[in-house]
Amino acid sequence: MAKTRKPLVTQQSVNGVVKSICDIMRRSNCAGALQYVPEITWILFLRILDERELYEEEETKAVGGEFKPSLKYPYRWRDWAAPDGKKRKELETGSLGAFFSFVNGDLVPNLKTLRNKPNASSRQKVISEIFSGTEKTRIDTERNLLDILDKVHQISQADVDPTHVFTLSQVYEVLLLKMGERGNDGGQFFTPREVIRAMVRTIDPKIGETIYDPGCGTGGFLAQSYEYMAGKNNEKIKSPDHFETLKQKTFYGREKDNLIYPIALANLVLHNIDEPHLSHGNTLTGQVIYDGLFQGAPALYDVILMNPPFGGKEGKDAQTRFAYKTGATQVLFIQHLIGSLKSKGRCGLVIDEGVLFRNETAFVQTKRKLLDDCDVWCIVSLPVGVFTSAGAGVKTNLIFFTKGKRTEKIWYYDLSDLKVRKRKPLTIDKFDDFFKLLPARADSANSWTVTRKEIEARNYDLKAVNPNRKVVEDTRTPEELLDVIEAKGKEIATAIAELRKV
Repeated sequence: MAKTRKPLVTQQSVNGVVKSICDIMRRSNCAGALQYVPEITWILFLRILDERELYEEEETKAVGGEFKPSLKYPYRWRDWAAPDGKKRKELETGSLGAFFSFVNGDLVPNLKTLRNKPNASSRQKVISEIFSGTEKTRIDTERNLLDILDKVHQISQADVDPTHVFTLSQVYEVLLLKMGERGNDGGQFFTPREVIRAMVRTIDPKIGETIYDPGCGTGGFLAQSYEYMAGKNNEKIKSPDHFETLKQKTFYGREKDNLIYPIALANLVLHNIDEPHLSHGNTLTGQVIYDGLFQGAPALYDVILMNPPFGGKEGKDAQTRFAYKTGATQVLFIQHLIGSLKSKGRCGLVIDEGVLFRNETAFVQTKRKLLDDCDVWCIVSLPVGVFTSAGAGVKTNLIFFTKGKRTEKIWYYDLSDLKVRKRKPLTIDKFDDFFKLLPARADSANSWTVTRKEIEARNYDLKAVNPNRKVVEDTRTPEELLDVIEAKGKEIATAIAELRKV
């Protein structure tokens, strides 16, 4: 008899289920999040897909229609993974290793090749791509695999307290957070969600606009844009056609990493985007691994939101495709963004502060083109430490611009005095004053305007330097500074000694 599941009534209860799954993963040959998140991705995806298609089948039959499922017996979750599944019971009573043989020799190969079937649906193509990086399960024993399946089976929209503001996508957000933590090497794919939410709100995407992220990582910008546009307080959604547009004709992206691309697809599907148009390939070199989901994508976009990799380097195969030659990934992406926006299209971009003030030829040329072709209407200076939990200590800024009009002045807003740490991350409420002042681009202690003439005089140095902030002079003597350095040196030596003992 299947166990009675407890409703997930709080975010803490959701986190508890996710933690218990991750604990089993860690003891199952998946030590780090970069190993177990991809594994949980396809398992969780199949769970939610089955539940979603059950609901869709009931709706279709209720109006006399014929439902065509993406998967049939024995590949549906209810068949092989659910505790009372017919195929699962058959496998559990079979020979030793029967479950592994089915998963590795039947389930995974069949789902990977769904896209090759005649008249494969867009959803079947998505399923194939989510399995594109999976050869077999990484989990070491059948018992651990069954325990994980039972835990994942607890995650159900039916088990969520309807009075609690919760979506299944939040389960995945918890997992992606783990992957983005320092030490998991996943930070390059993960932008803090509060930063993304602030950027989406600033850009304010509209129903009917196309949204593009040419280096989408785990899909955070696209997913949060959907949340913003489909939110329950969004009065702009007037009809079912609007939802169809959102789910099928709005979101486009590219990702080159083999591990992250399927995770991005699953993330978008779990955010109710039925047709995520993602291309698997390198945006800057033009190399494509698979773009079957990207067919019919527009050449130009209404909105672009992205965070290019910090410190990335590209070779000559990428550089030859751009007017201003450099290996700096962020600079090449800026050139790509300018060329990918429609006239009056809007862009929100996370950028390493070094790009704003560096004066190498390609950097200056690219910034000049940005100001010539686009109206850069806002730059936000973020605090140091915003990306520290993701393993990057780099100082960052947000740039917002609209294509088709030359920049005459830039409004700056300074958040750099905030203290951000792992246990005290940047939260959306810290942007309250920014949103209050933004419509009028008003000056304040934290905001000011710089003219085009001033920018040109500085050789296109766009770094935010708050003119309202007083420079506090350090009055300590050289002897006092040496004492501080010596004390810090002793702390470091003690810490290293403790680590050596471990």
